[in-house]
Amino acid sequence: MDSFPKNALGMVKKMTEKGAEMPAKAIAFQGAPGANSHLAALDYAPDGLPVPCFAFEDAIDAVKQGSAGCAIIPIENSLHGRVADIHFLLPESGLYIVDEYFMRIEHCLMAKSADADIRTAMSHPQALGQCRHYLRKRGIIPVAYADTAAAAAFVAQQDDPHAAAIAPKLAAELYGLQPVADAIEDAPHNITRFVVLAPEAVKPETSGQLMTTFIFQVKNVPAALYKAMGGFATNGVNMTKLESYQQGGSFAATEFYTDIEGAPGDPAVDRALEELSFYCNNVRVLGTYPQARPRG
Repeated sequence: MDSFPKNALGMVKKMTEKGAEMPAKAIAFQGAPGANSHLAALDYAPDGLPVPCFAFEDAIDAVKQGSAGCAIIPIENSLHGRVADIHFLLPESGLYIVDEYFMRIEHCLMAKSADADIRTAMSHPQALGQCRHYLRKRGIIPVAYADTAAAAAFVAQQDDPHAAAIAPKLAAELYGLQPVADAIEDAPHNITRFVVLAPEAVKPETSGQLMTTFIFQVKNVPAALYKAMGGFATNGVNMTKLESYQQGGSFAATEFYTDIEGAPGDPAVDRALEELSFYCNNVRVLGTYPQARPRG
């Protein structure tokens, strides 16, 4: 908790204590009060109790330790791609994806004065990346910080008249900053996909389309990935995401993070996963959950 800027600690403590009173309703998120993940928690579960956590690992630990019923974590953005490290953290967390949520992201440039001569803008690397054209055009130097709202809190407690933060407009209200420019993201279709993590996997009771997320590691033999993917094509299973990342330091074992439409128990999905496993060292399902936004 002490890692947050001093002017955010009071709000963090109050929200944490409130969540501790009803852990089942507590929703852990990464960031200070006023961050985009805070807004996502409020939108996703209006009757929930958002609990700020300094790092993604802290939000995950809150769920594992039982101080929060779930965590809402950003996983990818339409402008700036996947959120760094999240593909490593999810498999290691021991938690399961039980839902997804999409949120339109609007960034506000804020400073101590509305007419400040801004030379630097501090924010989370994702937010900086989503506003990179805006910043470059104006010669504003991006400065990375742990999250958007904490950056606003940090700027508010400093004496630098040329410093600004990029965060949701709510952060300006919470930390006493002045909005300089609204909606500075580089495109209007700036949308972040969040996943909801819980201690236990669930199979949703729904008549709608389901999504399943899993990770796998193919055998280190020629055409293994090509053959592994064949089962999804021949069984008509739509794969909406396939991303690779390295595990360990050998550069010989590549993990793949995958989303498909459908769920285990569906005959076509079961056949595709069975064929996949033949060409893999391991396959692990991270969760099945309702599709929040149509693919394709």
